[in-house]
Amino acid sequence: MAEAANRTDTFTHKLRVAYFSMEIALENDIPTYSGGLGVLAGDSLRAAADIGVPMVAVTLVSRAGYFRQEIDPQGRQIEHPDDWDPARYATRLQATVALELEGRQVWVGGWLYVLGSLVDSGVPVLLLDTDLPVNDPRDRDITRYLYGGDEAYRIKQEAVLGVGGIAMLQALGFNLMGYHMNEGHSAFLTLALLRRYAHSSEDLRPGESPYDLPRVRELCTFTTHTPVEAAHDKFDYALVQ
Repeated sequence: MAEAANRTDTFTHKLRVAYFSMEIALENDIPTYSGGLGVLAGDSLRAAADIGVPMVAVTLVSRAGYFRQEIDPQGRQIEHPDDWDPARYATRLQATVALELEGRQVWVGGWLYVLGSLVDSGVPVLLLDTDLPVNDPRDRDITRYLYGGDEAYRIKQEAVLGVGGIAMLQALGFNLMGYHMNEGHSAFLTLALLRRYAHSSEDLRPGESPYDLPRVRELCTFTTHTPVEAAHDKFDYALVQ
């Protein structure tokens, strides 16, 4: 990639749609996807790049991938981390943002990868990364494994993707006209938007909600890849709190 294409300011002047997906297939050697959902996301973004649809994608860096499969002599599957180095393929973002998880401040940095285009500057992909020295060791691993860990780990990943992703787009100065959630992993972005567009208390009548639900609803689009109950995350309310 040319040096200019490695800077996010190349992409912030144009009004864009932000496309959020837990996994995106960018290249064979970048294990930030596990299957059909990631391939669909990658193909959608490549199509957008090919025809000049103004988008910016947000995902997790997933430094250890999903897993690398080994079959032992007894025919059993053995799973190994599928480590990759984002510095070989992407440029570190200059911005960092913070959100609170489990009472701790978690800082989120990231990387810029660009899907090239023959018609314009391409589609920027932001790979969010919590592996920062400032973070608690427990939080540095939030973006290490794709779909890894228990429910507590997964909900932290989804908070980083949704809430952290919204904050990162704002910090980098992206000009956005909508938000596309590819599956529900980034659904927390709706809460971040409700907070952003909340009415001030001085403008409210007694008992009126401060949240501009129609505005946020108009900004958001949701698509599902696997429309069955088992394919969607459910979290205990205590975890969400």
